[in-house]
Amino acid sequence: MHTKVEKERYLRDREAVIKLTTKLVRIPSVYRENDPEANETKVALYVAQYLRDIGIETYIEEVVPGRPNVIGIVDSGKPGKTLLFEGHTDVVTEGDINLWTHDPFEAEIVDGRMYGRGTNDTKGNLACMITAVHSLMQDKETFSGKIILCIPVDEEGLMLGIKHFIQQGWADGVDGAIICEPEENNVCIAQRGALRIRVDIYGKMAHGAISWSGINPNWRLARLIVELEKLEKTEQDRFGEDPYLKWPSITPTIIQSPAKGDAQINVIPGQCMMTLDIRTVPAQDHDELVSKINTIMDELKKNDADFNAELTILDNRPSTITPKEDPVVQAIYEAVQSVTGEEPIYNGVPGATDGTFLHMHGIPIVTIGAGDRDIPHQINEYIDIEELAVTTAIYRDAALRFLNVKI
Repeated sequence: MHTKVEKERYLRDREAVIKLTTKLVRIPSVYRENDPEANETKVALYVAQYLRDIGIETYIEEVVPGRPNVIGIVDSGKPGKTLLFEGHTDVVTEGDINLWTHDPFEAEIVDGRMYGRGTNDTKGNLACMITAVHSLMQDKETFSGKIILCIPVDEEGLMLGIKHFIQQGWADGVDGAIICEPEENNVCIAQRGALRIRVDIYGKMAHGAISWSGINPNWRLARLIVELEKLEKTEQDRFGEDPYLKWPSITPTIIQSPAKGDAQINVIPGQCMMTLDIRTVPAQDHDELVSKINTIMDELKKNDADFNAELTILDNRPSTITPKEDPVVQAIYEAVQSVTGEEPIYNGVPGATDGTFLHMHGIPIVTIGAGDRDIPHQINEYIDIEELAVTTAIYRDAALRFLNVKI
């Protein structure tokens, strides 16, 4: 920190962001479909009240029953650009709680680290963006235009929250967005696309001892998986290693046989199912990739009259890239440089974020935040306390730079 005022502000904001992160982590917000109490409602309502208490104009919008988005608006009253901060309220399941060294919903601080589900992804960064904006208000900083705090549900699922946010018109007129995710404060200007596909393969149910009387879909699924592995290698050879995103990938994830009902060791299933998590780089075309998968299935059908498969696209999120010269990227880059005194690192996001849909809406995005990039969704998830404070300072500085105020 360069001056006494900056040091005092840093310490003030550090204390605030630790307290807010602690509170957010202690409100579980894992979405579980069959549990009406397991969703983002409690943490969203807490955030909404917190924003109101610090003087931010706040809106709550229910996306689906029990899952509300929160939107905060800080309007300067002067014409200018609009900057959006985005951080989601949902977290993934804690898994087997007995495997955690620290309670996943206690936010215990040990040796400079806070442990708990969501500390890293991404309640810590949600607290950073709120604290950064509150800091501007506390110091009565002047700026033009306005800041939108987008706090959606369901980022870890089908991203229903950000889709609803856009559909309701909140993203219209936004000039740049900072996506608050754990990226070790790297300036991430690209992110991999995501294709989620379900493949159903149909056979004929029969006794395992009388295999000739049935059609086993599992053999057909195995052949398809082998061909998809070859396609992945072809795509990797064709496009090479992206400088920010590494390699494109085709990953079978869920395999169920039978697709429905109970499995028995002596029964040939009538149907099996596989899901594919496909991650792409900007050079790839999703329509072309789906066409290649369909061609593989057609070829398998030609060689096997009993091959009967159906492909369903569950989600289609293109990869994104924002030029280094874009104002929102420049604002973040200069803020990192100013706050840390170090040369910022350009990078990419290995997965998709809510920023994908903001990008599709025509908004330049940059992803940055506190937290080890490899920690999300792990047992004993954690965040470094000092990194929370640094990230808060970066967000604060970037907002002023983007909104064209000399600092």
